[in-house]
Amino acid sequence: MVTDKPPSLDAMMKQDDLTAAQADATRWRYGFLVVVTGIVAVLVAFGAAVFATGEFAPLFAGVAGVIGTIIGAYFGVQAGQSGKARVEAELARSQEMVVRLAAYVGTENAPRVIDEVLGRRRS
Repeated sequence: MVTDKPPSLDAMMKQDDLTAAQADATRWRYGFLVVVTGIVAVLVAFGAAVFATGEFAPLFAGVAGVIGTIIGAYFGVQAGQSGKARVEAELARSQEMVVRLAAYVGTENAPRVIDEVLGRRRS
């Protein structure tokens, strides 16, 4: 069985992890900024409406619903995007490893290695 792994393979994977982490941090930072800006705008409008009408309770119910929706959507989108990015990065690493290992094994040893790793194909 072939067990040698090219030494440069681990070194190449680390840069992809760093790039994915930086993209994720940037998405969180700018998303948070947008959410805070939206909440501030809603609170300013709430303050103006309370000042103009003098009613607090009915207006507060609307504001609480809007702010809850904004925050829930923010965290839902962020969680979904984070999971998607992790899966795509792992898929890219796996595909690169498959190509590298296929090139390393070579065409003359490929059927033997496939049989050892995956078992014989049932026809």
